[in-house]
Amino acid sequence: MARGGAAAFSSAAAAFLCLWRLSAGIQWLGLPVGQAVAWNESQHCRLLLGLVPEQVQLCRRNLELMSSIVRAALETKASCQKSFADMRWNCSSIQQAPDFTPDILKGTRESAFVHALSAAAVGHSIARACASAELPTCSCGGVPDDASDASFRWGGCGDNLPYGLQMGSAFTDAPMKSRKAGMQASKLMNLHNNAVGRQALADSLETKCKCHGISGSCSVKTCWKGLQDLGSIARELKARYLGATKVILRHVGLRKQLVPKELDMRPVRDTELVYLASSPDYCSKNPKLGSQGTQDRQCQKSSMGSESCSLMCCGRGYNAYTQTLLERCHCKYHWCCYVTCKKCERTVEQYVCK
Repeated sequence: MARGGAAAFSSAAAAFLCLWRLSAGIQWLGLPVGQAVAWNESQHCRLLLGLVPEQVQLCRRNLELMSSIVRAALETKASCQKSFADMRWNCSSIQQAPDFTPDILKGTRESAFVHALSAAAVGHSIARACASAELPTCSCGGVPDDASDASFRWGGCGDNLPYGLQMGSAFTDAPMKSRKAGMQASKLMNLHNNAVGRQALADSLETKCKCHGISGSCSVKTCWKGLQDLGSIARELKARYLGATKVILRHVGLRKQLVPKELDMRPVRDTELVYLASSPDYCSKNPKLGSQGTQDRQCQKSSMGSESCSLMCCGRGYNAYTQTLLERCHCKYHWCCYVTCKKCERTVEQYVCK
C-alpha cells in the first residue's frame, strides 16, 4: 500500500475507533435483537453483542439482572419513539442498535437524551423487578425514614429504587469508566447525562395507596413507594432535551470540566442535559449526518406545535389525502354479560410532508 493510502487508511480507522468508543455506552441497546438467551450460564455473556468487557464481567457476576436489562433496552426504544413521534427527530436513530447513525455518535442533544433515558430505564426495570420478586438478590423497597403520617399505614411492596440505582449505574456507566472510553469530553458528557437520567428516575418515586374497607369506604389505607411509568420519566427528560446546554471541555482549577459554551464559567447543573455538537435539522435525508428527513411523515395541519405541517415539513409543503376507517360504534351492553356493536365508516383527512 502506498504511503498516502496507508495514512488515509490509518486516519479512517482512528476515526472509526473513536466513533465506536463514543457509542459504546449505549451499544447494549442492541441486546434484544435476535438474542434469545436463557440466562442460566455465565458463558452466555460472551455471546452478547454490544457489551464492553466490563459489562460482560458484570453480566457473569449478575446473570439474574440481564432479563431486566434486556427489558430496559426494549422500553428505552419504545418510550423514545413515543415521546418524539411529534418531532422531526423521531428517535429512529436507535432502531439499528448497536450500529448507530452519526447523529448519535457525535455527542448531540439526541445522544444526550438517549443516554439519560436508557440509564433511567435500567434502574427502573431493576427496581420494579425487585418488587415483583423476579430477582433473588433484592426484595421490596424499604419504608421511608420519615414515615410518620397517621392517616395510612405502610405496606405493600414498593419499588426498590436504591438497588435499581446501584446496579443500573454499575452497568450503564461501565463503558465510560473503561480505559478505552475514548475522548474525555465525550466520556464526561455521557456520565453526566446518565446521572441526569437516574436523578429523573429518583424524582419520579411517589407514594401510591390502596384503600380497604366495606363498599370502598377506605377505612384502612395501605401505601408504598412506587416509581412512575417510564413514559412519564421520558416526558420529563424530553423537556430537559429541549432546554439542553451546549458545553465544552475547559480547565477549571486543576481539572478539566464541562462548562456551558455560551455562558460564563458556571458549573453545569446536575439537572440539565448537556451536549457537545449541534444537531442536523433533520429536514432532509442525509446519511452522513444521520438525518432520515421528514418526507412522507404525517403532520397536523391545524397544529401550532412541532407536529404542525409548517414545522414538520420544513416549508416544503404537504399532500392531503382521505382515508376511510372502519370502527366499532353504537355499542350496547346486554345483561349478563356481553357487548354488541355495529360497524361504522368514518372518513378522515390526513396530511403527509412532501
